[in-house]
Amino acid sequence: MRLLLTEDDAELAQFLIERFRDQGHEVMHVGDGIQGLKAATDQDFDAIIVDRMLPGMDGLELVRALRRVKATPIIYLTTMSGIDDRVRGLEAGGDDYLIKPFAFEELLARIRAMTRRQAPAAARLFAGSIEMDLVQRTVLRHGRSIELLPQEFRLLEYLLRHADRTVTRKMLLENVWDIHFDPHTSVVESHVSRLRARLNAHGEPDAIQTVRGTGYRLLASN
Repeated sequence: MRLLLTEDDAELAQFLIERFRDQGHEVMHVGDGIQGLKAATDQDFDAIIVDRMLPGMDGLELVRALRRVKATPIIYLTTMSGIDDRVRGLEAGGDDYLIKPFAFEELLARIRAMTRRQAPAAARLFAGSIEMDLVQRTVLRHGRSIELLPQEFRLLEYLLRHADRTVTRKMLLENVWDIHFDPHTSVVESHVSRLRARLNAHGEPDAIQTVRGTGYRLLASN
């Protein structure tokens, strides 16, 4: 894998570089958020490791900016361990969150898991008028292109894979956000609302049905 490490702790960065290279991976290291954003925007990486507290541009700001242009898997590496911190990090567009101190083996396993999720089992998913290309990372509805943020893409992918079946809020938290506790936020509801707006931008009927008290269902005939 080719990895970007955005970390201002030089000693930790050197340790990680050596361990990743021992495992046969290529690592580019930058020490602040502005350099991290430039490197991640200008080059292609298999995964990006981001410290939450960075000089120049903090980790959340970096991830939000990067998510406007790239869907590269991102894991935070941080001492900020509160539930609110983790939720904000994932809502900003991160894919995973690991607290310092940590075991290198766990970090490597989480990165491998993130990159595996990027490799689709099937090239395309369909439900009625909606078509998703998992290789090109594109979505069409009635042949019109729909621009989605990475987390919206993952949400729609999960709904498409379960078309005409009810998925609960808990299922979405665990499978789309990898959150295995109730964060007591409206992260699911707000993302579903934004996804609906994008899918219905040209006046199409609502493809996502709310199942009161349970969750959501993507209608296969839409």
